[in-house]
Amino acid sequence: MPLDRLYVPTLDDKELGYHTIQSIKFSNVRLQYPRLVGKNARLDLHGYGPRVEICVIQTDKGAKGWASLRGSRREAEEVAKDLIGKKVSDVFQVSVGTINNRHIPYDMALHDLAGVILNKPVYALLGKETPEIVDCYSGMIYFDDLEPAQNPSGIDKILEECRFDYEMGYRQFKLKIGRGNRWMSFKEGMQRDIDVTKKVAQAFPDCDVLVDGNNGFSVEEFIVYMKGISGVNLFWIEEPFHETIVDYEKLGGWLKSEGIKTLLADGEADPDQDFLKKLIERKLIDIHLTDIEGLGFTNWRKLMPELKMLGAQASPHAWGSLLKTHYTAHLTGGLGNTITIEGVSSTSDDVDLSGYKLEKGKLVPPATPGFGMPLLISV
Repeated sequence: MPLDRLYVPTLDDKELGYHTIQSIKFSNVRLQYPRLVGKNARLDLHGYGPRVEICVIQTDKGAKGWASLRGSRREAEEVAKDLIGKKVSDVFQVSVGTINNRHIPYDMALHDLAGVILNKPVYALLGKETPEIVDCYSGMIYFDDLEPAQNPSGIDKILEECRFDYEMGYRQFKLKIGRGNRWMSFKEGMQRDIDVTKKVAQAFPDCDVLVDGNNGFSVEEFIVYMKGISGVNLFWIEEPFHETIVDYEKLGGWLKSEGIKTLLADGEADPDQDFLKKLIERKLIDIHLTDIEGLGFTNWRKLMPELKMLGAQASPHAWGSLLKTHYTAHLTGGLGNTITIEGVSSTSDDVDLSGYKLEKGKLVPPATPGFGMPLLISV
């Protein structure tokens, strides 16, 4: 029997069936970082914040849901005609999310719309009346010690940024490392990575330190770095090199021989989901990092139970947009199994972000409908 014949609509799905999608409009919103975000091991300056493409879906009864697009506006426009005139329940089920993978460009917006129609926050759609609250780390500490190029600020700039983020409420800092991959000589870059890590750990003893190599090391080089920071207890190691079974077995073996207990996180850059599953099954990585929009909110809903069964946790990549941080807060709030959330501090004149609170290192989403981020612009 086809699976769709086995589906029995819930009361919530029946409520969604009273709404027909009438229009889809496109615009963009500006997000502003509190400071210039510099280089990482692979990429040059990341700037002061993005302009994010969004869509607004409106029903014949006046309900509106909005979110950033998954993919490009061009891709979204190509499938918009598939949605116009359809009942919301024909394209979205509360227990599943977006039904047809072709409609994934609108995945976030459909979740927001369903929450608005049902007067529930997204985390409640996922099954939790009270959200699970977890840590949120600052993901904005890049190679700002190297800026400006004509008169580099030095390590004090990194410490200054950590103090700023601490005052904002963060109690975890993710430090970018790998300066010797592109921006400094290998020896100088390695020493700067080591010095930055040790000084931040010393200056903020009540905080966790995470490091992210953006695939800027070989496994041998990364072990040199680890030897250099001996005594610093890292919360996690993220993407030290491009993931292979051989290299992660070598790193894992070395960590075990040294009695070092830290989490290994991977899956952001060019993720191969089947291979990531192999790494998790072999207990070579602990944290799955694929981007919240890149994989899609619905696909993350499907993946999370698999990770639980495999004994792994999640921390969906959210860099670039605070909207993605907030989407992750609802995914986490409803499904749990997320060890920490990537924070991308921003302000905006286009979106009301005030419902979310960062309290003692933990991100608390609002109990308002959908994702709880009212638009301040007309679309």
